[in-house]
Amino acid sequence: MQVNRRQFFKLSAASLGGSTLTALGFSPKEALAEVRTFKLTRTTETRNTCPYCSVACGIILYSLGDRAKNALSDIIHIEGDPDHPVSRGSLCPKGAGLLDFVHSKTRITFPEYRAPGSKAWTRVTWDWALDRIAKLMKADRDQQFITQNDKGQTVNRWTSVGFLAASASSNEAGYITHKVLRSFGLVTLDNQARV
Repeated sequence: MQVNRRQFFKLSAASLGGSTLTALGFSPKEALAEVRTFKLTRTTETRNTCPYCSVACGIILYSLGDRAKNALSDIIHIEGDPDHPVSRGSLCPKGAGLLDFVHSKTRITFPEYRAPGSKAWTRVTWDWALDRIAKLMKADRDQQFITQNDKGQTVNRWTSVGFLAASASSNEAGYITHKVLRSFGLVTLDNQARV
């Protein structure tokens, strides 16, 4: 089709006028006039702490699901918590990219075990992993527990094991963790959280 200069300007003016009318709301289609629902309307809001560093910024997780017991919900959005005293809604680039971390195909969501001398990791159940950790802790505590120091004073210490509560733990969770571990006799404890 041959278009001369005059026809080009007429065609351009007509398409510009039509698009302007459409942008102002004069659209022939009713579908454009319908109201879109906000994407977080049906979601469940859960407050949490960013797992990356010891700043412990507050985050809000939005998940979709039927909220049934033992049903997995799908996290669809993560943002900073504006009511959090540490971050007040702001997140660093790693915290802002948490949704990619949650949906990563390489993220391990189950325990693995590598036997002594083996080069391969094998998938195990949570019950097996927790039972093994408990048995090894008990065996080490029985072997390494110190009841008295050199002066004969009762100390009841277990110095061969240390524990670090992660940055995703709040002060309250760190406090309870320390109480439980101190009852075992542990003395090397720390909590990375700042809230």
